[in-house]
Amino acid sequence: MSNNLFRGLPKGIQLPFIDAHIHIDLYDEDTRERLLQELPGCGVEAVIAVSMHLASCKLNNALAERYPNLVRPAFGFHPEQPIPEDREIDLLLNWIKQHAEDMIAVGEVGLPYYARQEALQQGKGFELEPYVDLLEKFVMLAKALDKPIVMHAVYEDAELACDLLERHGVTKAHFHWFKGAESTVRRMADRGYAISFTPDIVYEPEIQDLARRYPPEQVMAETDGPWPFEGPFTGQITHPRMTRHVAMAWANLLGIPPEEAAAKLYENTRRFYGIS
Repeated sequence: MSNNLFRGLPKGIQLPFIDAHIHIDLYDEDTRERLLQELPGCGVEAVIAVSMHLASCKLNNALAERYPNLVRPAFGFHPEQPIPEDREIDLLLNWIKQHAEDMIAVGEVGLPYYARQEALQQGKGFELEPYVDLLEKFVMLAKALDKPIVMHAVYEDAELACDLLERHGVTKAHFHWFKGAESTVRRMADRGYAISFTPDIVYEPEIQDLARRYPPEQVMAETDGPWPFEGPFTGQITHPRMTRHVAMAWANLLGIPPEEAAAKLYENTRRFYGIS
């Protein structure tokens, strides 16, 4: 199946792509510069550069200044790491408020599903409440700034995230690389939340099943680079041009022309993030 999903978009067709979620700051400097300089030639019009913490926010902001319109930064705190002290949280939130005009979204933020599972498997305790409290602060910030929010929340954590979004009236939420129960999928789809697929849509049955079911108008393509992928991407550096393969696989799963799939993913992303 993966070989069929990997084919589809004719090389001669020039369509623009947007990588809706990438940690461009986490690549080593030489690789990062090479990727960014290659993007126009690969048909990648822009990348949504999500942040890990304050230093990450600052680097992504500097990259956006150097590569205007190509790098679109989102500022936040990735949840799969220890919660910082209150002073550090305040510094981050204040910095984001001061640079709100520079960012396209609040993110990446969310809940630590994988860190919690690892701790529990090792027989360690894990306190989730501080992460929920921090996520609520970011949800409130997104509401106050009228910005989209980029969510790291999978499986049962997505239900908690949806509770917070609904409590504060935030409707423009993007759940990246989402996995979850059917009831959660329906809830998110009904609320109009967006999701995005990575290159693992080419070979991962769970993701393929979700791709067949989620409303096409609420779908985007991402790489989550530099996270590496398997299947036909084994051993490759994750590159934003891989969004092309996301479009191919999604087209085959939905039974639509590859050009139509690529155009829809592009327009969905532009519309969601307000990219003109």
